[in-house]
This record gives sequence, C-alpha cells and structure tokens, in this order.
Amino acid sequence: MAGHSKWSNIKHRKGAQDKKRAKLFTKLGKELTISAKEGGGDINFNPRLRLALEKARAGNMPKDNIDRAVKKGTGELEGVEYVEIRYEGYGPSGTAFIVEVVTDNKNRSAASVRSAFSKKGGNLGADGAVAWMFNKNGVIAIPSEGIDEEELMMTALEAGAEDVKLEGETYEVITSPADFQSVLDSLVEAGYKYEEAEVTMIPENRVEITDEDTAKKVFDLYEALEDIDDVDDVYSNFDIPDEIMEKLMG
Repeated sequence: MAGHSKWSNIKHRKGAQDKKRAKLFTKLGKELTISAKEGGGDINFNPRLRLALEKARAGNMPKDNIDRAVKKGTGELEGVEYVEIRYEGYGPSGTAFIVEVVTDNKNRSAASVRSAFSKKGGNLGADGAVAWMFNKNGVIAIPSEGIDEEELMMTALEAGAEDVKLEGETYEVITSPADFQSVLDSLVEAGYKYEEAEVTMIPENRVEITDEDTAKKVFDLYEALEDIDDVDDVYSNFDIPDEIMEKLMG
C-alpha cells in the first residue's frame, strides 16, 4: 500500500461487504472485555476501553451487548477467559504477515492460522520472524478536504505527534503508541474529525506486486486469515496497485 489509509480502506470496504455481522460484534465484544479487564471499566482512566467503546458504537453494536462485554471484563458478569496471541509468517513472493488473535482456545486458533498459511501458499514462522519489518504506531486518519495543512501539523506536533503525512485525500497523523490517545484527544478538542484511529503495525518497506496472479494468491491468504473467527487483525507489507486491487475485491 502507498499509505496506511489505503490499507485501511481495503479493510473498511471489506468490512462493509462482510455479511457476518455477528462476527464483527464478537470481535468488538472481545476487545471491550479485554480492555475492561486490563484497565478497569472507567473510560476516564482506561484509554483502550474508550477507543473500544467508540469503535463498538461506530459499528452499531447494541448497547446491551456493549454493557455485557464490559461487565465480563470487570468481573461483574461471568465470562470467557480470552488471551491475545501473535502469529508471524510469510506469504507468496516473500510477503510478511502478522496475525493478531484473541481467543479462548489456543490450540484451535493455532491450527486455524497454520492451516490458512499452508493452504494459501504461505509459511507460519517463529516469534519475531517478521515483526522486525514493522513499526508499532498510532495512526489517526483525517479527511483532507477543507483542512489547513500547516494548522493541522502545528496542532498535531504540539500534542506530541511524530509526523503528519498526506496520503491521497487523507492526512495521516503518526504517533507513538504511548502518545496516541492524548494526541487523538487534542485533535478532537481542536475540532478535527477523524475517519479512523488505531494503534497498528506499519511496515518499514513494502513488497510491490504487479502480477495479477501473484496478487490474487497474496490477497487470498490475507482474506483466509481475516475470515478466521479468532483473528482480530492481519497486517502485511504487500503493495498491490489500485486497479488490480479493485478486481480482487470485486
């Protein structure tokens, strides 16, 4: 991808096409439960829970579902014990993949991820196999229309952001994971509206794929991993041109 926003658009459009609405609620619910378990149920003292709540509301998750998920995390309701696991591997043409899983059954998740890599021409690697190719950063995507670049840059940098880049029709505000929430809060207070905000894994370099058959193989692996119920996020360093990506996404 040329920029993170392009990658997000693929995820976003794929999500819009995803008929498994229940899976989306399950994913959001897991994040709410883990966030509440780690940092408590008060969003004023738990930035991760605050962001999880915003995503749940943006995904139209029913309030009762949200409340139950949070209470499972705080222990007010009995719930499943979730663990977070990261898998790393390689796809076709040497592409790198990081797969983040939230699960109540490690063996099931490991088998599903290993099977997806195997069936789609990839290889599951050891811990650290590809993580060194990525940087963990906060990314806040702000539509560029009507935005003064210098003002945004000044506001973001003063709030602690590391960089502001224009990618297509979107400004990307890059932060460290530690400063992500405070920078996001400062931008919102200054009146900026964001279309996406998350702490994510950004590849240092990308593998450009211009052959349509190869692109299909890489994207098939990406989709196979994304479709696993326990998978929370998939990150990769492939760069497929827009015109080929449009065909792949139908």
